[in-house]
Amino acid sequence: MDVKGTWRSLYWLFCQFELITCSYLMEPWEKVLFYSFNVAMAGLLLYTAYVCVLFHVGSAFQLLGSFLGTQRENALSAVK
Repeated sequence: MDVKGTWRSLYWLFCQFELITCSYLMEPWEKVLFYSFNVAMAGLLLYTAYVCVLFHVGSAFQLLGSFLGTQRENALSAVK
């Protein structure tokens, strides 16, 4: 793995981010506030997505299990 190339790619992406958001025009204290807000929002988004995905996957497995369990019980009662 080329570490120097990875750092260059990350730096290039950061420069692109600064160009897109026009944050290269900001004062240093404004950059700190702006980046802190962006990092906090990204963290909250990732945490919420993590919690919601786990909840929905658990619900899906419970629903699937109830469907499979109900079908099996119906099949057993039909045999008796």
